[in-house]
Order: sequence, then C-alpha cells, then structure tokens
Amino acid sequence: MHAPRDSVERIRDTLTRLDNERDLWLATSHPTHGPHQIPLWFAWDGTALWMCTSTTSATARNLREDPRARLSLPNTTDVVLIEGPAHLYPTAAAPPEAATFTTKFAWNPNTEQLPYVYLRIEPQTIRAWRGAPELRGRVVMRGGVWVG
Repeated sequence: MHAPRDSVERIRDTLTRLDNERDLWLATSHPTHGPHQIPLWFAWDGTALWMCTSTTSATARNLREDPRARLSLPNTTDVVLIEGPAHLYPTAAAPPEAATFTTKFAWNPNTEQLPYVYLRIEPQTIRAWRGAPELRGRVVMRGGVWVG
C-alpha cells in the first residue's frame, strides 16, 4: 500500500488521466424515467470534457431535462468522480473546442447518417482517491476551482 497522496499529487494524477484516458461512465437522470448510465469516449480540452451521443439518445434527452451530470473514470482502485452541468451542441454548430474530440478519435459525427450532439461538461466538483487512506482530502476541485 502506498502513502496517501497530497492534493498536488492528486490533481497532477487526475489531469494526467484526463489527458490520456479515452473512456468514462456518464450518469444522468430524468424526472420521470429515472437514472441512466452509459460508457462513452471522451476528450479533455484542459477545461472541459467533450463527448458525443445521438441526438435522440436517453442521455441527450435526460440532459435536456436536467443538465446535471456525474462522470467517473473506469478504475475502482484509482477513483476519479466528476460532477458538472452539461451543455449540448448540435455537431454542425459546435464550438471549435469540440475538435478536441474529433481529433482524438479520428471520427467526425457529422459524417454519420443519424444526427449527433456534442456534450460539454465543465467540472464543478472532482473527487479523487486511491483506497480508504485517501478518503480524507478526496475533493480536488470545488466550485470549478482546483483545491490544493
């Protein structure tokens, strides 16, 4: 077992994972349909996470009703949980930062037959920890500001 990381190390490790990983779990909820969770590709632009989904998906529907989103990177021994509001952009009207996603995956949703939307989530809260020794101090971002 390793010694608990300080906040500077946790932030550094979290940023490294955001830069290098490609998959996450996105959880949304709808007032009538309830919770929904889905794995998605993501790209980090240094400020926000970008994802893409079908315009008619349950994820897009839920986020139109309630923009609150919770994301997690897929490692239960090196936890990163992210919360923030989602903004949806039709792919044809997306801001230039959405290219972070298309570049990373060499896939342009505008070439697909079905319409897609980009999801942009700017983290407001991030928690990061590795096991029980790091539960204390696990909040590394609060109110959109890195803590540490």
